Amino acid sequence: MSERTVYIVAYDICDAKRLRMIYKTMRGYGEHWQYSVFRCELTPAEKVKMMTDLGRIMNDAEDQVLIAPLGPPNGRYAAAIETLGVPLPRTARTAYVF
Repeated sequence: MSERTVYIVAYDICDAKRLRMIYKTMRGYGEHWQYSVFRCELTPAEKVKMMTDLGRIMNDAEDQVLIAPLGPPNGRYAAAIETLGVPLPRTARTAYVF
């Protein structure tokens, strides 16, 4: 089994229809944290699939998706995200079966 990595995925999509499609796609890959921000725990293959799915929707000349790796789920940086105000939701540990 491949090792998972935590990613923060943020996007800026210029068209309302594409924005809705990106949001619906991202819901299948991670936790929705803020308007256009998701936290995802992905294997390398899942990351490639996510990027392919997003690439089919977005317009490369107008839209942008940022994918920032934070390391392994139990690693130092994956747990080091801080907030001011409303705290982030606790991540439920989930088993994935494919």
